[in-house]
Amino acid sequence: MGFHPISGHFIAEHYMFLKGYETYSYYGPLNLLTFNVGYHMEHHDFPSIPGSKLPEVRRIAAEYYDSLPYHTSWGRVLWDFIFCKELGPFSRVKRECELAKKD
Repeated sequence: MGFHPISGHFIAEHYMFLKGYETYSYYGPLNLLTFNVGYHMEHHDFPSIPGSKLPEVRRIAAEYYDSLPYHTSWGRVLWDFIFCKELGPFSRVKRECELAKKD
C-alpha cells in the first residue's frame, strides 16, 4: 500500500501496538475521506451497521470504547511500524488451529 497515510489503516487495525490488544480503531480526520473505515472495533462489534453510523455507535457506547486504546494518526502508525524496534511484520496475534490443539 505504500507510505501514504491512509495505507496505515491496515497496520493500525491488525498489529499489536500494546500487549493484549490486537485490534484498534482510528479516530481522526481521515475518517471523513475513508467512509469511517477507522471505526474498526465498532465495525467488528456491529458489522451490519453502516459506516456512516459508526461514530454514533461510539458515542452511544462511550463507556465501552473510551477505555480502549486507539490511534489518532495513520501517519504516526506508519512511522512507529517502521522505526519502533518492538513493532514489525511479526507483531500480529498468532492463533493455533483448534484441530491442532486437540492433538
